[in-house]
Amino acid sequence: MPIRRNFTTCANGICPLLGILFLGGCAGRQSALAPGGEDAAQPYLIFLVMLGGAVVLWLGLNGLFLHFARVNRGHFARRLANRIIIGAGVLLPTVVVGALLAWGLSIMPSQRAPGDGLVIRTTAEEWWWWVEYWPPGAHAPIVSANEIRFPADGRTELARTYMHSLWVPSLGAKMDMITGRRNVMTLQPDLEGFYRGQCAEFCGASHALMAFETVVMAPDTFATWLEEQAAPASAPQGAVESRGQAIFRDEGCGACHAIRGTAFAGSVGPDLTHLASRMSLAAGIMEVEREDLMNWIAHTGDIKPEVAMPAYDWLQAAELSALAAYLKSPE
Repeated sequence: MPIRRNFTTCANGICPLLGILFLGGCAGRQSALAPGGEDAAQPYLIFLVMLGGAVVLWLGLNGLFLHFARVNRGHFARRLANRIIIGAGVLLPTVVVGALLAWGLSIMPSQRAPGDGLVIRTTAEEWWWWVEYWPPGAHAPIVSANEIRFPADGRTELARTYMHSLWVPSLGAKMDMITGRRNVMTLQPDLEGFYRGQCAEFCGASHALMAFETVVMAPDTFATWLEEQAAPASAPQGAVESRGQAIFRDEGCGACHAIRGTAFAGSVGPDLTHLASRMSLAAGIMEVEREDLMNWIAHTGDIKPEVAMPAYDWLQAAELSALAAYLKSPE
């Protein structure tokens, strides 16, 4: 009776609810089950085929169990039993798994195909992402951080260095980043939109706070955006922003951060040129708003444990506001 009661309770309420909760993970901008490009669609197709095969196998095995346990419970010849075991237990799985392996390997080489010219180089830090765009023929990169943008309908080479694992589930498979080695894959996003990427392997205290935004743009829009990103930052427009620039200089922020078009040329922390044009702050965990900038500058270690950037908690509110205004001004 307890077993039957528990099964009835599960069937009537708990299991359907759990099923709905699990289905919630099948969509969204960080789901491998919602492909936004060719390189994510291929693994998704493999998943569907293997899932269908697993369902057929499950139904077939349980059908055999039901047949021999309930329908045909009589004795049958040993030779027939051996044929069933060898055929259904050895030969059939070997043929099916071998065919799936050959088919899966045959549709994956596109991720090794050469790109159309644009190269995006990502370097993982603790805990943020250094991003460099190398257009064809460029002698220097266009530097950004914590955000990757792709042109749609084109194959882009994505080079990865340093330890960590970069993954945008809706756009393609993940690839580990190995110190001293330059791992390369190409991605072809097809659907314009916003996606979320994540470090896919545990890397320390702030591993869960090491996300990044990914944007797939129309080719013309991407070209315009890239041209704007290559331009130097605009000069401060008012007294508050000028005061913020002076605080940035006096507090030594330029020793770690670069802002193109100024004397600040640090290479330890993220490049802050055109910070206001980015979709997030602190590797995907905050918005690029003045209040968030003030909070991040004053309480860095509280927001992201063990981050290398010191917290400037001695700055007064007016100083933090001016510094945030300066950082948010050059779009």
